[in-house]
Amino acid sequence: MFLQPVILSGGSGTRLWPLSREKHPKQLLSLFNEETMLQATVSRVQNFVDDLPVSNKSIVVCNEEYRFITAEQLRAIGCTEQTLLLEPVGRNTAPALTVAALSAISNGQDCIMLVMPADHNIADTPAFHRAISAGLKHAVADCMVTFGIIPNRPETGYGYIEVGASQDTFNTRALLNFVEKPNAEVAAQYLASGKYLWNSGIFMMRASVWLKAIQHLNAAMYEACVASLHEAKMDCDFVRLNKEAFENCPSDSIDYAVMEKLASQPELAISASVVPLDAGWSDVGAWDAVWQVSDKDEDGNSSRGDVLVEDSRNCLIVSDSRLVACLGLDDVIIVETPDAVLVTNKTGTTNIKRIINRLNAESYPQTSHHRKVYRPWGHYDSVDKGEHFQVKRIVVKPGGRLSMQMHQHRAEHWIVVSGVAQVTRGDDVMTLKANESTYIPLGVKHRLENHGDCDLEVIEVQSGTYLGEDDIVRFGDIYGRIEG
Repeated sequence: MFLQPVILSGGSGTRLWPLSREKHPKQLLSLFNEETMLQATVSRVQNFVDDLPVSNKSIVVCNEEYRFITAEQLRAIGCTEQTLLLEPVGRNTAPALTVAALSAISNGQDCIMLVMPADHNIADTPAFHRAISAGLKHAVADCMVTFGIIPNRPETGYGYIEVGASQDTFNTRALLNFVEKPNAEVAAQYLASGKYLWNSGIFMMRASVWLKAIQHLNAAMYEACVASLHEAKMDCDFVRLNKEAFENCPSDSIDYAVMEKLASQPELAISASVVPLDAGWSDVGAWDAVWQVSDKDEDGNSSRGDVLVEDSRNCLIVSDSRLVACLGLDDVIIVETPDAVLVTNKTGTTNIKRIINRLNAESYPQTSHHRKVYRPWGHYDSVDKGEHFQVKRIVVKPGGRLSMQMHQHRAEHWIVVSGVAQVTRGDDVMTLKANESTYIPLGVKHRLENHGDCDLEVIEVQSGTYLGEDDIVRFGDIYGRIEG
Protein backbone atom coordinates (compact mmCIF):
# COMPACT_ATOMS: atom_id res chain seq x y z
CA MET A 1 0.00 0.00 0.00
CA PHE A 2 1.14 3.56 -0.68
CA LEU A 3 -0.01 7.17 -0.35
CA GLN A 4 -1.39 8.49 -3.66
CA PRO A 5 -1.55 12.29 -4.09
CA VAL A 6 -4.71 13.30 -5.96
CA ILE A 7 -4.80 16.94 -7.08
CA LEU A 8 -8.16 18.47 -7.99
CA SER A 9 -7.36 21.31 -10.37
CA GLY A 10 -10.71 22.24 -11.88
CA GLY A 11 -11.58 25.58 -10.27
CA SER A 12 -11.80 28.93 -12.02
CA GLY A 13 -11.11 31.39 -9.18
CA THR A 14 -12.98 34.31 -10.75
CA ARG A 15 -12.72 36.33 -7.53
CA LEU A 16 -9.00 36.72 -8.25
CA TRP A 17 -9.63 38.55 -11.53
CA PRO A 18 -7.82 40.10 -13.37
CA LEU A 19 -4.91 37.71 -12.69
CA SER A 20 -7.21 34.68 -12.76
CA ARG A 21 -9.06 34.11 -16.03
CA GLU A 22 -11.33 31.40 -17.41
CA LYS A 23 -8.45 29.87 -19.40
CA HIS A 24 -5.82 30.64 -16.73
CA PRO A 25 -7.38 29.98 -13.28
CA LYS A 26 -5.89 30.77 -9.90
CA GLN A 27 -4.17 27.42 -9.33
CA LEU A 28 -1.89 28.27 -12.26
CA LEU A 29 -0.85 31.61 -10.72
CA SER A 30 2.22 32.50 -8.65
CA LEU A 31 0.67 34.53 -5.84
CA PHE A 32 3.21 34.15 -3.02
CA ASN A 33 6.55 33.05 -4.51
CA GLU A 34 8.00 31.66 -7.70
CA GLU A 35 5.93 28.47 -7.50
CA THR A 36 2.38 28.45 -8.77
CA MET A 37 -0.31 27.16 -6.43
CA LEU A 38 -0.52 23.92 -8.41
CA GLN A 39 3.25 23.41 -8.14
CA ALA A 40 3.20 24.19 -4.42
CA THR A 41 0.40 21.66 -3.86
CA VAL A 42 2.33 18.89 -5.61
CA SER A 43 5.63 19.82 -3.91
CA ARG A 44 3.96 19.91 -0.49
CA VAL A 45 3.71 16.11 -0.34
CA GLN A 46 6.99 15.16 -2.02
CA ASN A 47 9.01 15.45 1.20
CA PHE A 48 6.45 13.70 3.40
CA VAL A 49 8.10 10.90 5.41
CA ASP A 50 6.09 8.08 7.00
CA ASP A 51 6.02 4.31 7.11
CA LEU A 52 3.75 4.47 4.06
CA PRO A 53 5.66 5.36 0.86
CA VAL A 54 4.42 8.24 -1.29
CA SER A 55 3.79 7.65 -4.98
CA ASN A 56 5.98 9.81 -7.22
CA LYS A 57 3.18 9.80 -9.79
CA SER A 58 0.46 12.27 -8.82
CA ILE A 59 -3.02 11.98 -10.27
CA VAL A 60 -4.17 15.41 -11.46
CA VAL A 61 -7.75 16.04 -12.54
CA CYS A 62 -8.09 19.22 -14.59
CA ASN A 63 -10.20 20.88 -17.24
CA GLU A 64 -9.08 20.10 -20.77
CA GLU A 65 -8.97 23.83 -21.59
CA TYR A 66 -5.74 24.31 -19.62
CA ARG A 67 -4.15 20.90 -20.04
CA PHE A 68 -0.96 22.10 -21.72
CA ILE A 69 0.00 24.75 -19.18
CA THR A 70 -0.85 22.33 -16.35
CA ALA A 71 1.48 19.72 -17.83
CA GLU A 72 4.19 22.33 -18.43
CA GLN A 73 4.04 23.59 -14.85
CA LEU A 74 4.37 20.05 -13.53
CA ARG A 75 7.32 19.33 -15.83
CA ALA A 76 8.99 22.52 -14.60
CA ILE A 77 9.21 21.06 -11.07
CA GLY A 78 10.37 17.64 -12.28
CA CYS A 79 7.00 15.85 -12.28
CA THR A 80 7.08 14.01 -15.59
CA GLU A 81 5.25 10.81 -14.60
CA GLN A 82 1.92 12.24 -13.45
CA THR A 83 -1.48 10.98 -14.62
CA LEU A 84 -3.46 13.87 -16.09
CA LEU A 85 -7.20 13.17 -16.29
CA LEU A 86 -9.01 15.71 -18.48
CA GLU A 87 -12.58 16.69 -17.65
CA PRO A 88 -14.54 17.74 -20.77
CA VAL A 89 -17.02 19.62 -18.52
CA GLY A 90 -17.07 20.53 -14.85
CA ARG A 91 -19.05 18.18 -12.61
CA ASN A 92 -17.81 19.24 -9.13
CA THR A 93 -15.44 17.35 -6.87
CA ALA A 94 -17.20 14.00 -6.31
CA PRO A 95 -17.00 12.83 -9.96
CA ALA A 96 -13.42 14.15 -10.18
CA LEU A 97 -12.43 12.05 -7.17
CA THR A 98 -14.31 9.03 -8.53
CA VAL A 99 -12.41 8.97 -11.83
CA ALA A 100 -9.16 9.51 -9.89
CA ALA A 101 -9.98 6.53 -7.64
CA LEU A 102 -10.85 4.37 -10.65
CA SER A 103 -7.55 5.34 -12.26
CA ALA A 104 -5.66 4.64 -9.02
CA ILE A 105 -6.89 1.04 -8.75
CA SER A 106 -6.62 0.29 -12.48
CA ASN A 107 -3.29 -1.48 -11.89
CA GLY A 108 -4.92 -3.84 -9.38
CA GLN A 109 -3.46 -2.12 -6.30
CA ASP A 110 -5.40 -0.30 -3.62
CA CYS A 111 -3.92 2.89 -2.15
CA ILE A 112 -4.59 5.67 0.33
CA MET A 113 -5.59 8.77 -1.62
CA LEU A 114 -4.63 12.20 -0.26
CA VAL A 115 -7.06 14.50 -2.04
CA MET A 116 -6.02 18.15 -2.27
CA PRO A 117 -7.45 21.13 -4.14
CA ALA A 118 -4.74 22.73 -6.26
CA ASP A 119 -5.66 26.29 -5.27
CA HIS A 120 -5.01 26.35 -1.51
CA ASN A 121 -2.11 27.87 0.41
CA ILE A 122 -0.52 26.11 3.41
CA ALA A 123 2.22 28.08 5.14
CA ASP A 124 3.42 25.43 7.62
CA THR A 125 4.30 22.27 5.68
CA PRO A 126 5.68 20.32 8.70
CA ALA A 127 2.37 20.86 10.54
CA PHE A 128 0.52 19.62 7.46
CA HIS A 129 2.71 16.51 7.39
CA ARG A 130 1.94 15.80 11.06
CA ALA A 131 -1.77 15.99 10.27
CA ILE A 132 -1.34 13.59 7.32
CA SER A 133 0.39 11.09 9.61
CA ALA A 134 -2.47 11.34 12.11
CA GLY A 135 -5.06 10.83 9.38
CA LEU A 136 -3.27 7.84 7.86
CA LYS A 137 -3.91 5.74 10.94
CA HIS A 138 -7.65 6.14 10.39
CA ALA A 139 -7.62 5.89 6.58
CA VAL A 140 -5.72 2.58 6.69
CA ALA A 141 -8.55 1.27 8.92
CA ASP A 142 -11.11 2.06 6.15
CA CYS A 143 -12.22 5.37 7.66
CA MET A 144 -12.83 8.42 5.49
CA VAL A 145 -10.84 11.36 6.77
CA THR A 146 -11.24 15.07 6.21
CA PHE A 147 -9.08 17.88 7.56
CA GLY A 148 -10.77 20.63 9.55
CA ILE A 149 -9.04 23.97 9.95
CA ILE A 150 -8.85 25.24 13.53
CA PRO A 151 -10.60 28.63 13.25
CA ASN A 152 -8.99 31.80 14.58
CA ARG A 153 -11.82 34.22 13.76
CA PRO A 154 -15.60 34.11 13.14
CA GLU A 155 -15.21 33.68 9.36
CA THR A 156 -18.37 33.95 7.22
CA GLY A 157 -16.68 32.98 3.97
CA TYR A 158 -16.05 29.30 4.78
CA GLY A 159 -18.23 26.28 5.35
CA TYR A 160 -17.87 24.57 8.73
CA ILE A 161 -17.66 21.00 10.04
CA GLU A 162 -19.37 20.07 13.29
CA VAL A 163 -17.21 17.60 15.19
CA GLY A 164 -17.80 15.15 18.02
CA ALA A 165 -15.67 13.38 20.59
CA SER A 166 -11.89 13.09 20.37
CA GLN A 167 -10.64 9.77 18.98
CA ASP A 168 -6.88 9.82 19.59
CA THR A 169 -3.96 11.76 21.06
CA PHE A 170 -3.86 14.05 17.99
CA ASN A 171 -7.43 15.09 18.91
CA THR A 172 -8.92 13.60 15.74
CA ARG A 173 -12.67 14.04 16.05
CA ALA A 174 -15.77 12.23 14.85
CA LEU A 175 -17.47 13.96 11.93
CA LEU A 176 -21.03 14.95 12.82
CA ASN A 177 -22.18 17.38 10.13
CA PHE A 178 -21.23 19.79 7.38
CA VAL A 179 -22.81 23.25 7.67
CA GLU A 180 -23.07 26.07 5.14
CA LYS A 181 -21.35 29.43 5.39
CA PRO A 182 -22.88 31.18 8.47
CA ASN A 183 -23.71 34.80 9.10
CA ALA A 184 -21.48 36.79 11.48
CA GLU A 185 -23.54 36.03 14.59
CA VAL A 186 -23.64 32.27 13.97
CA ALA A 187 -19.93 32.22 13.04
CA ALA A 188 -19.13 33.82 16.40
CA GLN A 189 -21.19 31.12 18.14
CA TYR A 190 -19.33 28.40 16.24
CA LEU A 191 -15.97 29.86 17.25
CA ALA A 192 -16.96 30.14 20.93
CA SER A 193 -18.33 26.59 21.11
CA GLY A 194 -15.10 24.86 20.05
CA LYS A 195 -17.20 22.26 18.24
CA TYR A 196 -16.76 23.59 14.71
CA LEU A 197 -13.81 23.64 12.30
CA TRP A 198 -13.49 25.25 8.88
CA ASN A 199 -14.05 22.89 5.97
CA SER A 200 -10.72 22.64 4.13
CA GLY A 201 -11.82 20.44 1.24
CA ILE A 202 -8.83 18.12 1.87
CA PHE A 203 -9.61 14.41 2.26
CA MET A 204 -7.93 11.05 2.75
CA MET A 205 -9.28 7.54 2.18
CA ARG A 206 -8.63 4.23 0.48
CA ALA A 207 -9.51 4.31 -3.21
CA SER A 208 -11.60 1.16 -2.76
CA VAL A 209 -13.49 2.65 0.20
CA TRP A 210 -14.42 5.75 -1.79
CA LEU A 211 -15.61 3.65 -4.73
CA LYS A 212 -17.65 1.41 -2.42
CA ALA A 213 -19.36 4.47 -0.92
CA ILE A 214 -20.07 6.29 -4.19
CA GLN A 215 -21.40 3.15 -5.85
CA HIS A 216 -23.83 2.68 -2.96
CA LEU A 217 -24.84 6.32 -2.50
CA ASN A 218 -24.92 7.51 -6.12
CA ALA A 219 -24.90 4.63 -8.58
CA ALA A 220 -25.57 6.95 -11.54
CA MET A 221 -22.43 8.95 -10.78
CA TYR A 222 -20.36 5.80 -10.34
CA GLU A 223 -21.55 4.27 -13.63
CA ALA A 224 -21.00 7.52 -15.57
CA CYS A 225 -17.44 7.80 -14.23
CA VAL A 226 -16.69 4.15 -15.03
CA ALA A 227 -17.95 4.68 -18.59
CA SER A 228 -16.05 7.95 -19.05
CA LEU A 229 -12.76 6.33 -18.00
CA HIS A 230 -13.38 3.04 -19.83
CA GLU A 231 -14.04 4.94 -23.06
CA ALA A 232 -11.27 7.49 -22.47
CA LYS A 233 -8.64 8.18 -25.12
CA MET A 234 -4.94 8.85 -24.70
CA ASP A 235 -4.05 12.27 -26.11
CA CYS A 236 -0.30 12.89 -25.93
CA ASP A 237 0.39 12.71 -22.17
CA PHE A 238 -3.27 13.09 -21.21
CA VAL A 239 -6.20 10.80 -20.44
CA ARG A 240 -9.16 12.44 -22.16
CA LEU A 241 -12.38 11.27 -20.44
CA ASN A 242 -15.24 10.38 -22.75
CA LYS A 243 -17.28 13.54 -23.15
CA GLU A 244 -20.73 12.03 -23.61
CA ALA A 245 -20.40 9.74 -20.59
CA PHE A 246 -19.00 12.46 -18.34
CA GLU A 247 -21.65 14.98 -19.40
CA ASN A 248 -24.27 12.49 -18.19
CA CYS A 249 -22.63 12.34 -14.75
CA PRO A 250 -24.55 14.00 -11.87
CA SER A 251 -22.76 17.00 -10.39
CA ASP A 252 -22.05 16.98 -6.65
CA SER A 253 -19.33 17.69 -4.11
CA ILE A 254 -17.40 15.17 -2.03
CA ASP A 255 -19.06 16.59 1.09
CA TYR A 256 -22.66 16.17 -0.01
CA ALA A 257 -22.33 13.13 -2.25
CA VAL A 258 -20.69 10.97 0.41
CA MET A 259 -19.18 12.43 3.57
CA GLU A 260 -22.28 13.83 5.26
CA LYS A 261 -24.34 10.72 4.41
CA LEU A 262 -22.06 8.12 6.01
CA ALA A 263 -23.59 8.38 9.50
CA SER A 264 -27.04 7.49 8.12
CA GLN A 265 -25.72 4.48 6.16
CA PRO A 266 -24.66 1.92 8.81
CA GLU A 267 -24.77 -0.88 6.24
CA LEU A 268 -21.68 0.63 4.58
CA ALA A 269 -19.65 0.24 7.78
CA ILE A 270 -17.60 3.32 6.85
CA SER A 271 -16.91 5.94 9.50
CA ALA A 272 -15.77 9.54 9.01
CA SER A 273 -13.22 11.42 11.07
CA VAL A 274 -11.88 14.98 11.13
CA VAL A 275 -8.19 15.69 11.68
CA PRO A 276 -7.63 19.20 13.10
CA LEU A 277 -5.22 21.24 10.99
CA ASP A 278 -3.39 24.36 12.16
CA ALA A 279 -0.90 25.01 9.37
CA GLY A 280 -1.54 28.52 8.05
CA TRP A 281 -4.22 27.29 5.62
CA SER A 282 -6.16 29.55 3.25
CA ASP A 283 -8.29 28.77 0.23
CA VAL A 284 -7.19 32.15 -1.19
CA GLY A 285 -10.74 32.75 -2.34
CA ALA A 286 -10.46 36.52 -2.84
CA TRP A 287 -7.91 39.31 -2.89
CA ASP A 288 -8.44 40.20 0.77
CA ALA A 289 -7.49 36.60 1.62
CA VAL A 290 -4.31 36.97 -0.44
CA TRP A 291 -3.45 40.06 1.61
CA GLN A 292 -4.10 38.20 4.88
CA VAL A 293 -1.57 35.43 4.15
CA SER A 294 1.05 37.54 2.34
CA ASP A 295 4.23 39.02 3.81
CA LYS A 296 3.74 42.69 4.75
CA ASP A 297 5.88 45.72 5.56
CA GLU A 298 5.69 47.70 8.81
CA ASP A 299 2.60 49.55 7.54
CA GLY A 300 0.74 46.36 6.68
CA ASN A 301 1.26 46.71 2.92
CA SER A 302 1.94 43.71 0.70
CA SER A 303 3.29 44.34 -2.79
CA ARG A 304 4.61 42.40 -5.76
CA GLY A 305 6.21 43.68 -8.92
CA ASP A 306 7.29 47.24 -9.72
CA VAL A 307 5.46 49.06 -6.89
CA LEU A 308 6.10 52.33 -5.00
CA VAL A 309 4.09 52.93 -1.80
CA GLU A 310 3.95 56.18 0.17
CA ASP A 311 1.74 57.10 3.15
CA SER A 312 -0.43 54.00 2.69
CA ARG A 313 -1.51 51.25 5.07
CA ASN A 314 -2.88 47.71 4.87
CA CYS A 315 -2.95 47.60 1.07
CA LEU A 316 -2.28 44.85 -1.46
CA ILE A 317 -0.64 46.03 -4.68
CA VAL A 318 0.20 43.62 -7.49
CA SER A 319 1.96 44.90 -10.62
CA ASP A 320 2.35 42.52 -13.52
CA SER A 321 3.76 44.75 -16.26
CA ARG A 322 4.41 48.36 -15.25
CA LEU A 323 5.13 50.75 -12.39
CA VAL A 324 2.25 51.22 -9.93
CA ALA A 325 2.62 54.13 -7.49
CA CYS A 326 0.31 54.42 -4.47
CA LEU A 327 -0.10 57.50 -2.27
CA GLY A 328 -2.37 58.07 0.72
CA LEU A 329 -4.34 54.81 0.55
CA ASP A 330 -5.85 52.62 3.26
CA ASP A 331 -7.25 49.08 2.92
CA VAL A 332 -7.11 49.17 -0.88
CA ILE A 333 -6.53 46.36 -3.38
CA ILE A 334 -4.81 47.19 -6.69
CA VAL A 335 -4.08 44.46 -9.24
CA GLU A 336 -2.50 45.47 -12.55
CA THR A 337 -2.10 43.30 -15.66
CA PRO A 338 -1.18 44.32 -19.23
CA ASP A 339 -4.83 44.47 -20.30
CA ALA A 340 -6.85 45.18 -17.13
CA VAL A 341 -6.54 46.93 -13.74
CA LEU A 342 -8.65 46.26 -10.64
CA VAL A 343 -8.97 48.90 -7.91
CA THR A 344 -11.21 48.19 -4.91
CA ASN A 345 -11.28 48.30 -1.14
CA LYS A 346 -10.98 45.05 0.77
CA THR A 347 -14.68 44.81 1.51
CA GLY A 348 -15.43 44.98 -2.21
CA THR A 349 -13.43 41.91 -3.18
CA THR A 350 -16.31 39.56 -2.34
CA ASN A 351 -18.49 41.34 -4.92
CA ILE A 352 -16.10 41.05 -7.86
CA LYS A 353 -18.55 38.67 -9.54
CA ARG A 354 -20.57 41.76 -10.47
CA ILE A 355 -17.64 43.03 -12.54
CA ILE A 356 -17.17 39.61 -14.17
CA ASN A 357 -20.87 39.47 -15.09
CA ARG A 358 -20.71 42.90 -16.72
CA LEU A 359 -17.56 42.04 -18.65
CA ASN A 360 -19.15 38.84 -19.92
CA ALA A 361 -22.40 40.59 -20.84
CA GLU A 362 -20.45 43.17 -22.86
CA SER A 363 -18.19 40.52 -24.46
CA TYR A 364 -14.89 41.69 -23.02
CA PRO A 365 -12.14 39.12 -23.77
CA GLN A 366 -10.38 39.86 -20.46
CA THR A 367 -12.55 37.34 -18.60
CA SER A 368 -11.26 34.46 -20.73
CA HIS A 369 -7.63 34.98 -21.78
CA HIS A 370 -4.65 36.98 -20.69
CA ARG A 371 -2.78 38.97 -23.30
CA LYS A 372 -0.11 36.28 -22.98
CA VAL A 373 -1.56 32.95 -24.10
CA TYR A 374 0.14 29.61 -23.40
CA ARG A 375 0.33 26.87 -25.99
CA PRO A 376 1.97 23.41 -25.87
CA TRP A 377 4.88 24.74 -27.94
CA GLY A 378 5.42 27.90 -25.83
CA HIS A 379 3.42 31.12 -25.67
CA TYR A 380 2.53 34.31 -27.50
CA ASP A 381 1.85 37.85 -26.33
CA SER A 382 -0.38 40.20 -28.34
CA VAL A 383 1.65 43.37 -27.85
CA ASP A 384 -0.32 45.65 -30.21
CA LYS A 385 -3.50 45.55 -32.26
CA GLY A 386 -5.44 47.87 -34.52
CA GLU A 387 -7.74 47.82 -37.51
CA HIS A 388 -6.46 45.14 -39.94
CA PHE A 389 -3.18 44.50 -38.06
CA GLN A 390 -1.87 42.70 -34.97
CA VAL A 391 1.64 42.31 -33.55
CA LYS A 392 2.59 39.25 -31.49
CA ARG A 393 5.72 38.22 -29.64
CA ILE A 394 6.01 34.46 -30.13
CA VAL A 395 8.27 32.29 -27.96
CA VAL A 396 8.79 28.65 -29.04
CA LYS A 397 10.49 26.41 -26.49
CA PRO A 398 13.24 23.97 -27.56
CA GLY A 399 11.66 21.12 -29.50
CA GLY A 400 8.45 23.12 -29.95
CA ARG A 401 6.63 22.90 -33.25
CA LEU A 402 3.56 24.82 -34.37
CA SER A 403 0.99 22.98 -36.45
CA MET A 404 1.14 22.96 -40.23
CA GLN A 405 -1.54 25.52 -40.98
CA MET A 406 -2.85 28.28 -43.19
CA HIS A 407 -5.04 31.34 -42.79
CA GLN A 408 -7.89 32.41 -45.03
CA HIS A 409 -8.06 36.05 -43.99
CA ARG A 410 -4.57 37.20 -43.03
CA ALA A 411 -0.93 37.24 -44.10
CA GLU A 412 2.01 37.18 -41.68
CA HIS A 413 5.52 38.60 -41.45
CA TRP A 414 7.98 36.77 -39.15
CA ILE A 415 11.12 38.46 -37.79
CA VAL A 416 13.50 36.32 -35.71
CA VAL A 417 14.74 38.15 -32.60
CA SER A 418 16.75 35.32 -31.02
CA GLY A 419 17.32 31.63 -31.57
CA VAL A 420 17.14 29.72 -34.84
CA ALA A 421 13.85 29.10 -36.64
CA GLN A 422 13.03 26.38 -39.11
CA VAL A 423 10.26 27.72 -41.34
CA THR A 424 8.11 25.77 -43.76
CA ARG A 425 6.40 28.03 -46.31
CA GLY A 426 4.55 26.14 -49.00
CA ASP A 427 7.08 23.78 -50.59
CA ASP A 428 10.07 25.70 -49.18
CA VAL A 429 11.90 24.90 -45.95
CA MET A 430 14.33 27.56 -44.68
CA THR A 431 16.44 28.36 -41.63
CA LEU A 432 16.25 31.88 -40.18
CA LYS A 433 18.57 33.37 -37.58
CA ALA A 434 18.40 36.58 -35.54
CA ASN A 435 17.55 39.69 -37.62
CA GLU A 436 16.31 37.59 -40.56
CA SER A 437 12.68 37.50 -41.68
CA THR A 438 10.15 35.96 -44.04
CA TYR A 439 6.65 36.65 -45.39
CA ILE A 440 3.75 34.15 -45.29
CA PRO A 441 1.13 35.09 -47.92
CA LEU A 442 -2.57 34.56 -47.26
CA GLY A 443 -3.66 30.98 -48.04
CA VAL A 444 -0.14 29.44 -47.97
CA LYS A 445 0.59 26.46 -45.72
CA HIS A 446 3.29 27.19 -43.15
CA ARG A 447 4.93 26.00 -39.95
CA LEU A 448 7.37 27.40 -37.37
CA GLU A 449 9.73 25.05 -35.47
CA ASN A 450 12.53 25.30 -32.95
CA HIS A 451 15.15 22.56 -33.25
CA GLY A 452 17.63 24.43 -31.06
CA ASP A 453 18.43 24.11 -27.36
CA CYS A 454 17.28 27.62 -26.36
CA ASP A 455 14.04 29.56 -26.77
CA LEU A 456 13.16 30.90 -30.20
CA GLU A 457 11.72 34.42 -30.12
CA VAL A 458 9.85 35.76 -33.15
CA ILE A 459 7.92 38.97 -33.79
CA GLU A 460 4.87 38.24 -35.92
CA VAL A 461 3.05 41.03 -37.74
CA GLN A 462 -0.39 39.98 -38.99
CA SER A 463 -2.34 41.94 -41.59
CA GLY A 464 -5.72 41.18 -43.08
CA THR A 465 -9.47 41.59 -42.87
CA TYR A 466 -9.91 39.23 -39.89
CA LEU A 467 -7.32 38.40 -37.22
CA GLY A 468 -9.16 36.03 -34.87
CA GLU A 469 -7.54 32.86 -33.51
CA ASP A 470 -10.24 30.77 -35.19
CA ASP A 471 -8.83 31.65 -38.62
CA ILE A 472 -6.59 28.57 -38.57
CA VAL A 473 -6.90 25.59 -40.89
CA ARG A 474 -4.71 22.78 -39.51
CA PHE A 475 -3.14 20.04 -41.63
CA GLY A 476 -1.06 18.34 -38.95
CA ASP A 477 -0.26 18.82 -35.29
CA ILE A 478 2.05 16.83 -33.02
CA TYR A 479 -0.01 17.84 -29.95
CA GLY A 480 -3.25 16.31 -31.20
CA ARG A 481 -5.13 19.61 -31.10
CA ILE A 482 -8.39 20.11 -32.91
CA GLU A 483 -8.30 23.81 -32.10
CA GLY A 484 -6.34 26.29 -29.99
